[in-house]
Amino acid sequence: MKNKFSAGSTAPDFSFDTPWETSLQFYAVMGKTPTVLFFLRYVGCPICQMKISEIIHDLELFKKEKVQVLVVLQSPPESVKKQLYGEELSFKIICDPGGRVFSLYGVKPGGILGYIAPPVIAQAVKATRKGFKHGKKEGKEMQTPAVFVIGPDKTIRYAYYGKHVADLPGNAFLLEQVRSGRS
Repeated sequence: MKNKFSAGSTAPDFSFDTPWETSLQFYAVMGKTPTVLFFLRYVGCPICQMKISEIIHDLELFKKEKVQVLVVLQSPPESVKKQLYGEELSFKIICDPGGRVFSLYGVKPGGILGYIAPPVIAQAVKATRKGFKHGKKEGKEMQTPAVFVIGPDKTIRYAYYGKHVADLPGNAFLLEQVRSGRS
């Protein structure tokens, strides 16, 4: 497994499948567009479902800033299609059931304390109250999230590795990171 990346590192290229497309290349999909690359656990995770919902809610803000969003999940394409009822999203979900892309970016699972931390429990309750239901467990249950803001030159402008399974910065903060990288 790779070490963690930081701002200034070159984002690694990789091939991937989505629930609707196969054999895509990260650099080709990115093109010359700033990209926010989220690493979440799996599609059956209520906390991850809530984060995907937040991304969908803020997608117009990302588009307005000409920023592309990609989400990496440990789920296979069939699970994502089933959970999303076959609805294709306007951003790509990278299916990484073997954890190859997680490993490439140094996104490692946490321990039990990162799984039962008070903020995780609070987020799980919040997600459940919003109607997100736990689905099939896939991948590494204690997988921590991460997010990278990557510039058009494929340089990581901002990197964040979650300390527990619900630890990610908000979308508004990430948009600020994109804007500050343009100056």
